[in-house]
Amino acid sequence: MRETVAWRYFNRDVLPFGAMIVVECTAVGSNTLYKAASLRGLSFYVFVFYMFAVATLVLLPLSLIFGRSRRLPSAKSPVFFNIFLLALFGFMAMIAGCKGIEYSSPTLSSAISTLTPAFTFTLAVIFRMEQVVLRSSASQAKIIGTIVSISGALVVVLYKGPNVLAAASLTSSSSTISHLTSFDSSWIIGGLLLASQYFLLSVWLILQTQVMKVYPEEVTVVFLYNLFATLISAPVCLYAEKDLASFLLKPDISLASVLYTGVVLSSFGVLILSWGLHLKGPVYISLFKPLSIVIAVAMSAMFLGDALYLGSVIGSVILSLGFYAVIWGKSREDSTKTVAACERSPLLLTHTIEDEAIRLRHTNV
Repeated sequence: MRETVAWRYFNRDVLPFGAMIVVECTAVGSNTLYKAASLRGLSFYVFVFYMFAVATLVLLPLSLIFGRSRRLPSAKSPVFFNIFLLALFGFMAMIAGCKGIEYSSPTLSSAISTLTPAFTFTLAVIFRMEQVVLRSSASQAKIIGTIVSISGALVVVLYKGPNVLAAASLTSSSSTISHLTSFDSSWIIGGLLLASQYFLLSVWLILQTQVMKVYPEEVTVVFLYNLFATLISAPVCLYAEKDLASFLLKPDISLASVLYTGVVLSSFGVLILSWGLHLKGPVYISLFKPLSIVIAVAMSAMFLGDALYLGSVIGSVILSLGFYAVIWGKSREDSTKTVAACERSPLLLTHTIEDEAIRLRHTNV
């Protein structure tokens, strides 16, 4: 019995938690690679088109192998239309995000991503996917934890503080963070584009959750999503990018950026997101977005030799407390629902037996 409970806890809590952290690490790496490639001349239209195309090719054999348990949705079904909407929102989000990073930096992208939990929580309440009972301790924990986690991420961005770990090199990514207080026009445009990206991402999370409830086939849904996104991006990108020679990628960081994002993020990363949405819901998944700024700072300190400042440490602690509060609230809410269901099940079973006995009695008569 203990092994069963422990295994269930691992599958429903520990595994999703670790998987979402891996996805955020992947997203930060993708943003950093794309920024480096864009500085080498990679067009964001070329990047978006190839990213979806690579993900489609990667998922095609997987969909043929693992996607046979259920028939494909018909072209006239609401599921098919919703997957097409997913592709449209995903394409628009990627265009806005890539252009926003070109105007600004991956650090600002990670900072703006802290808005995702607020966007997603608001939309989930509007569409009645999340219940808010102000007197409930679970709802209070979710609301307070969301605010605290966003505040912690903002502390990482806006407060540098004294040096905790000296930089191994003279360059530091903290100089990029200091640009957040500047009023450069391109920086503001980049921030607005990134804000629109994460709003579209919140809409995508809500819609994907609804799709997974009706058609819980992650591999098939993500394959169709990338296929439709490729079909949408092909005419748009070919029309917008006048220089057709830019579609010929050289074996350098541009090709590495496209392959990394297409294979790791847009295919397997979206698969993990879809699985997490089906298991935990959109609000839980969106709460990991503020972690991206902490991951970006940690990666810079470990792999690039950048300095680590007190603001990053304090913000990380605050963000962790917010995460703990929200996850505690979600766990308490889930346990309450489970207990309520267990309490109702004997009554439901009794009524079912009585109804069946009445039906047999009338049949014999």
